[in-house]
Amino acid sequence: MPLSDLPTPRKTPGPLQSLKGVRVLSLALNLPGPAALMRCRQMGASCVKLEPPAPQGAPAGASGDPMKQYNATAYAALHAGVRTATADLKTERGQKLLHRELAKADVLLTSFRPSALAKLGLTWKALHQQHPHLSQVAIVGSPGERAEEPGHDLTYLAENDLVTGLELPATLYADMGGSLMASEAVLQAVMHQRSKAKGLYLEVALSGAAAYLALPRAWGLTRAGAAVGGGHAGYRVYPCKGGRVAVAALEPHFAASLCAAAGVEGSGMKAMFAPATHQAIAGWLLGKTRKELDKLAAEKDIPLHTLAN
Repeated sequence: MPLSDLPTPRKTPGPLQSLKGVRVLSLALNLPGPAALMRCRQMGASCVKLEPPAPQGAPAGASGDPMKQYNATAYAALHAGVRTATADLKTERGQKLLHRELAKADVLLTSFRPSALAKLGLTWKALHQQHPHLSQVAIVGSPGERAEEPGHDLTYLAENDLVTGLELPATLYADMGGSLMASEAVLQAVMHQRSKAKGLYLEVALSGAAAYLALPRAWGLTRAGAAVGGGHAGYRVYPCKGGRVAVAALEPHFAASLCAAAGVEGSGMKAMFAPATHQAIAGWLLGKTRKELDKLAAEKDIPLHTLAN
């Protein structure tokens, strides 16, 4: 085939700029708020963040956001393309700066307890009266009457049965899930503003984000013995030679490919739950190196991923 007849490769589309022209002001610290702001920036929003002064005695260039002290790399990634400024909201000067920015913003992002917002004069009633065009997305720990309760990612996961042993979860699921819900709320607020020409208050609870992530567990999908809870021999983590292998051969055609490669007879649903099938696949995988399994996965179209111990 001549080169001129080859199809032109499609260009990879860039991210949708759904929030282009939208101005988001954030007062949110730590992880969920800045992660939501990062998502808004990626969707084209113009993002500004006001941070409290750095703690007394902090080195030059320190931030009032504790994340910069915990992990400067994470802080830098979260705030790339975000204009930051220092504002002590407990002072008249800080309040003036805040309200100058609020007058220009479309959406305010916060992550304080309601009582803390009230002390700063930032109740929704006061905000809406002073800046009727403005929407607010308030990230809280728990909704309603529980919004004043102390908590963090780990406690929200625990109350939704997502902490199943003594090891910490591999990532901050509630915080990151909450950040996605908050960026979704920003989109909702902007759509409302465009149709109603006035601001909207939306609340995002991190405990609610954890509860949403926990739905498959609440439904029984990931309980011990369920199809994706270790009951199906094609959906498990097994030891292999020099590491581990995560196998996700859940669909019948993938399970058939796995069983054929392992020399296991029968790959129907009932067979995949049988102890003998588990034992046969486990024994076969234990004798294979990670390199062998990676090659086999590509050749036989088996969904698996090898990991080091």
